[in-house]
Amino acid sequence: MLPISLHRFLPAALLVALLSCTKESTPSATTPTGPVTETTTYRNPVLASGPDPWVIEKDGFYYYMHTTGRNLTLWKTAKMSELGSAPSKVIWTPQATGAASRDIWAPELHFLDGKWYVYFTAGPGNCCGGQRLWVLENSAADPTTGTWVEKGQIAVPGQDLWAIDATILEQNGKRYMVWSGQEVGSVEQRLYICQMSTPWTLTGSRAQLSRPEFNWETLGDPKVNEGPEVLKHNDKTFIVYSASHCSTDDYALGLLTASSTADPMNPAAWTKSSTPVFTKNPTDRVFGPGHNTFFKSKNGQEDWILYHANAEPNKGCGDARSPRMQKFTWNPDGTPNFGTPVPIGVALPEPAGE
Repeated sequence: MLPISLHRFLPAALLVALLSCTKESTPSATTPTGPVTETTTYRNPVLASGPDPWVIEKDGFYYYMHTTGRNLTLWKTAKMSELGSAPSKVIWTPQATGAASRDIWAPELHFLDGKWYVYFTAGPGNCCGGQRLWVLENSAADPTTGTWVEKGQIAVPGQDLWAIDATILEQNGKRYMVWSGQEVGSVEQRLYICQMSTPWTLTGSRAQLSRPEFNWETLGDPKVNEGPEVLKHNDKTFIVYSASHCSTDDYALGLLTASSTADPMNPAAWTKSSTPVFTKNPTDRVFGPGHNTFFKSKNGQEDWILYHANAEPNKGCGDARSPRMQKFTWNPDGTPNFGTPVPIGVALPEPAGE
């Protein structure tokens, strides 16, 4: 999730800090741009730039967001294949200074208890220690209308620790937040979960679900587990997450699996796959695929993954990362099969029903 390649002669402490902070870079000039006009196909990437993509569907429309670094922007489209021509609206701009004024990352839009909520990451500009989670609320039926109200920081009671990439898990009639965080005195990123009492309040203590441990999770510095996303299928609940530092081309997706009736706060309920489930495809110009989201096709029959990747090697964690989407299937054991990242610039069948 974080940026960018830095000079190898920087002091080690500063290098780690900057690798955890930078969020913006110049988009690659060779990254394909714009949507296509065919009515039955689309091409990746679906936008020229868009790190940390997120999409949610409601009432026949898809609402899309990604990291801009400077504000929260919301796109609305009836067809994901036409995202590139969809209108967008800035729904929130931070104050010039303050605890949530800079480094605005990984927004997610959720519809909870009859209202819209955006969860996002922001800090005061020293993101090495300042990044925290924040919430906005909107009671309008259409989130591109109405008024967004700042509900403030969301954190584990009694803790004030670095935290990014929040998402929501609902299970057994309860609601939980899952995010990437740190321990005191460490920059290693781990996945945590905590129960929610309201859409803007955590309750109780957090539990650790995953930390970087396999070789494919520990490339780059610092070591990273981040970008958790919830996926449910039949009797299983999955958390698909991103691993290794985004400054490497080996940023990839990992998988945690639990029963759909398990207590998600119990770390023992989750099984971690020892190998990644989605990795780079240099032949087809897909480097560092990760920080994904999921959606159903317009007819509700197909499952799709939307993720970011770089079109060239060594582009790191900046705005050269562009959103791509592709259909995926399911293995006989009920786990997702994301396949191989599809080529960029190639006409592909659009989601069914569009």
